[in-house]
Amino acid sequence: MDTLLLLTVLIVFFALAFDFINGFHDTANAIATSVSTKALKPRVAIVLAASMNFIGAITFTGVAKTITKDIVDPFAIENGSVVILAALLSAIAWNLITWYYGIPSSSSHALIGSIAGAAISAAGFGILNYSGFIKILEALILSPFIALAVGFLMMSLFKVIFKNTNLYKTNKGFRTFQIFTAALQSFTHGTNDAQKAMGIITMALIAGGFTTSTDIPLWVRIAAATAMGLGTSIGGWKIIKTVGGKIMKIRPINGAAADLSSALIIFGATYIHLPVSTTHVISSAIMGVGSAQRVKGVKWGVARKIVLTWVITLPISALLAALIYQIINLFF
Repeated sequence: MDTLLLLTVLIVFFALAFDFINGFHDTANAIATSVSTKALKPRVAIVLAASMNFIGAITFTGVAKTITKDIVDPFAIENGSVVILAALLSAIAWNLITWYYGIPSSSSHALIGSIAGAAISAAGFGILNYSGFIKILEALILSPFIALAVGFLMMSLFKVIFKNTNLYKTNKGFRTFQIFTAALQSFTHGTNDAQKAMGIITMALIAGGFTTSTDIPLWVRIAAATAMGLGTSIGGWKIIKTVGGKIMKIRPINGAAADLSSALIIFGATYIHLPVSTTHVISSAIMGVGSAQRVKGVKWGVARKIVLTWVITLPISALLAALIYQIINLFF
């Protein structure tokens, strides 16, 4: 019992650390366009994002329940606490590596790949809940393509509506509108991304025998929301620079179109209880908006590097988690 309690405490600590890191790693994406167009000063944007992330995080629990039960059955896996701890350490390591190099990789891919990798390392491929896992993978894979298409359509619509308006006045108006879109984007980010740590902690509570329900306890919701809000307040300047300027040159009308498009996709996924990568969705929406404006205006070389990171994150995090599980299992 003492060992289980220790493992559960460690998991709660590292799950909140993951949410904290997720805050400064992923929230940079939510405010990158509004900072790059000077719609918001960086400090103001971060305070806004932190507040809206917290509100979004405590509002919904559907995605957390999906993480809890749809990748592996928390009631069926032996040595579940060690599996969850290994998954968290793997996801945190990958997040920190990609943050250090300023690469907007996916915390969602890292966490989901890590859970699968650690579980397979512990109990073989049969442990996966394939129907739920495939559903999650489909959401992760399809959402960037949907965001690309929605971004393209949104920007095309804006071009038609505002084609005869004064460019200076249009950009000034959209710069103000971006305050709203940045807040909306941060809120939707909280409704999806903060849920993942909640799901992990609930899995740990089940594995440790501290609860028999997949419902998310109130203290878990508040703790995860607070951790993400605090992480957001740190900011992620390297990733803001990549997302806000290296994919394409962003003007206020582009930024508003990208923010609205990605917020729609992320909140839609939250509504149907599916985790998506906010990083993928936001970056893809920017590419879609850029393509509608001018295909050559998108820096596809940078985009290719981002896409490559998307592709390799899930398998690398799975392998890393499998290795970490074997190491931790020697001690527990």
